[in-house]
Amino acid sequence: MGTWDVGPFDNDTAADFSGDLDEAPEGEREGIIRDALLRTIDTRDHLDQDIAVEAVAAAALVAAQCPGGEPITTAYGPDLALPQLSTELRALAVQALDRVVTEPSELMELWGETDEDGSWRASLAGIRTALLAASSEGAAAPLAQR
Repeated sequence: MGTWDVGPFDNDTAADFSGDLDEAPEGEREGIIRDALLRTIDTRDHLDQDIAVEAVAAAALVAAQCPGGEPITTAYGPDLALPQLSTELRALAVQALDRVVTEPSELMELWGETDEDGSWRASLAGIRTALLAASSEGAAAPLAQR
């Protein structure tokens, strides 16, 4: 995995995911995001890092459209504006993030070896917080406390 920082688009796989979104017709972009989230949620056995990375990027895109969500400003995110995403993706994005940090998860294992200061987990927690604040589900424990 070519990774250079802890943000949701700070790796080769997420940058490729952004490129796929840019190449897709506008009407298909939400479906690509939904599929990335569902692939992660639906994985019951070992979660491959590439699937998890795409889900984190997808969750960040959903969170960016939430009130108070962090805008995607990195050059590695999508270049083209996304359509307004369905608010139902917020709950899926939370579920996907929760799955990323639930064993067995290759991405969690890899970051567990190198995330001494907790920056990667804090990045995920920020995305999750924005999603929960904007959703009607609101009361789940913060990711950093799990």
